[in-house]
Amino acid sequence: MGRIMHKDALKESFSAALPIMAGYVVLGIPCGILCAAAGMEAWMVALMCALFYSGAGQYMIPNMYLAGNPLTAIIASVSLVNTRQMLYGASLSQFCGSCRKRLAFAFGATVTDESFGVNLARFINGGWSVGSALAVNLFSQSAWLLSNVAGALIGSAVSLPTALASFAMTSLFICLLCMQKISGATVVAAASAMAGVIVCKLVGLAGPAILIGALIGVGAALAFSMRKNDSHDSDIRMGA
Repeated sequence: MGRIMHKDALKESFSAALPIMAGYVVLGIPCGILCAAAGMEAWMVALMCALFYSGAGQYMIPNMYLAGNPLTAIIASVSLVNTRQMLYGASLSQFCGSCRKRLAFAFGATVTDESFGVNLARFINGGWSVGSALAVNLFSQSAWLLSNVAGALIGSAVSLPTALASFAMTSLFICLLCMQKISGATVVAAASAMAGVIVCKLVGLAGPAILIGALIGVGAALAFSMRKNDSHDSDIRMGA
């Protein structure tokens, strides 16, 4: 009976992860092609996917390397983009109180944007365990890893235009932007970041342009939010 329940749980996790896996095939192959163009072999791509599971981050590494960005700028930019993972972990930690620490660690280490949304909805609806959520993460990561390796093999065997594959990174960030709740802060962040990158390009700072633009966007959004909150508090005091 336990084995049947275990198989049923795996089937349910696979069913939940299937849309994510299909999307990762489309995104993973171009990422593998870019990694091959940057000089990475298939085993290196597989190792990166296993140890550094971040779609946006993995797209940034070969793109920034091919663009001639220094290593420090690549590390700083990828780290900044991946800070959102801390928010995911904080949101999901409330569902991990009764599970083993090793299980909770493995679950937290394999969360991505897409699996976060799927698992959070399942947890809220009830009847969802950390083990089932971890299975969703691992199914998704396996699809990502295999797709990246396939892309690396294709990229090493066939000469493909990297500009076409690199557009997948642009599409990925557009999707991440569209997933955000539209507010004054997000508009200010996006506009300021784009303006920062453009200005950096114009003055010859092409290397750290992405990092500087991101920092400008974050700083502008924080300043906007603080000013808005101060104005709101002032209106409350005047009304009182």
